[in-house]
Amino acid sequence: MFRFIHAADIHLDSPLRGLESYPDAPVEQIRGAARRAFDNLVSLAIDEGVAFVLLAGDLFDGDWKDYNTGLYFTHRMGRLREAGIRVFLVSGNHDAASSLTRALGLPDNVTIFSHRKPETRTLDELGVAIHGQSFAGRSVTEDLSRAYPQALPGLCNIGLLHTSLTGRAGHEPYAPCTLEGLASKGYDYWALGHVHQGEVVQTHPWVVFSGNIQARHIREAGAKGCRIVTVEDGRITDAEFRCLDVLRFALCRVDLAPCERIEAVADRVREAMERERRDAEGRPVALRVVLEGRSALHEELHRMEERLRDDFRIMAADLGDVWLEKLRIATKPLASDAAPDADSPLGGLVQAIAQLRLDASPLTEMVPEFEALRSKLPAELLGDADPFGPDGEGLAMLRDEVRDLLLSRLQEGA
Repeated sequence: MFRFIHAADIHLDSPLRGLESYPDAPVEQIRGAARRAFDNLVSLAIDEGVAFVLLAGDLFDGDWKDYNTGLYFTHRMGRLREAGIRVFLVSGNHDAASSLTRALGLPDNVTIFSHRKPETRTLDELGVAIHGQSFAGRSVTEDLSRAYPQALPGLCNIGLLHTSLTGRAGHEPYAPCTLEGLASKGYDYWALGHVHQGEVVQTHPWVVFSGNIQARHIREAGAKGCRIVTVEDGRITDAEFRCLDVLRFALCRVDLAPCERIEAVADRVREAMERERRDAEGRPVALRVVLEGRSALHEELHRMEERLRDDFRIMAADLGDVWLEKLRIATKPLASDAAPDADSPLGGLVQAIAQLRLDASPLTEMVPEFEALRSKLPAELLGDADPFGPDGEGLAMLRDEVRDLLLSRLQEGA
């Protein structure tokens, strides 16, 4: 019996992507989070005595600002070398864009698979064959897995691949492949990278996205870490998730349906914040609070949005190690709320907003600069609620928010 670690999408020294502009943002904690999470990975490997570590792409985040990033990684690989732990990695789309990565000198316990064709490394003492291929460039649209060799008989076969598989929201469709295609190779375990949300896709054979080890923004909410995979008698018996993150992003949904008075809202939000803080087990937490549910306070909440945001920011600070990333009001009015008279100016305005269609294609045709700017953004920022995405859901959400805000302000002054 032995174990190995499967991790991916480290994105060492990834930029903050504008978080400095948020009030009270824990900038220093976020800036160093990827390194501290990777330190946790190295320590876990040593403490658990794993046989080897697999890194399934996007170790770096493009070209480094300086060689400190490369020196840091080399030093950590040296720690694993001293512990007798080998490391096998493939380059992903972000690594392939880095010219510095290709020039990096690494200890002899580290193997980077070629980008020209799939390669196989056998560990005879463990009865293991590891197959992998790196990305040759930032955009790989062909199915790399097709060229991977068939499983070597009598060995535990592991495929190391950076891929979107059949597609995942918020991720470019790089190196797409199918579960049937992966299964046809006869491997025991496919260690996948690129998708930042961890997922055990299936277990016969094992096809696993480890997810990234540290979230960088709210669209990567929840615990982040790696998989410790157990091999017994040549078979994969378990792929246990282990947390590695040092800063937790959390989407905090608060149902306000039971609240009849505005004073009750703060109590429910505090309870939700405290729950997220407990779940983070001592890690700092960046929270996005979403107020939802059908509520008699719907219009009052919109009128008080700015004040509520300030109150919740203070509340988070009082709890300690909690930061309010954003407040979003997504409640709905009670079904019994009377709509304004359709013949009145207010009713006409509400109808006009409700009927307004903000489809993505007409908007980007009218203002081509929007699409030009959108195309330059990293894929991970274009997943959840992308206002200019092809489905137009983000624009519909903005339309609803504008309608609710206008309605509450107009009725306040009526």
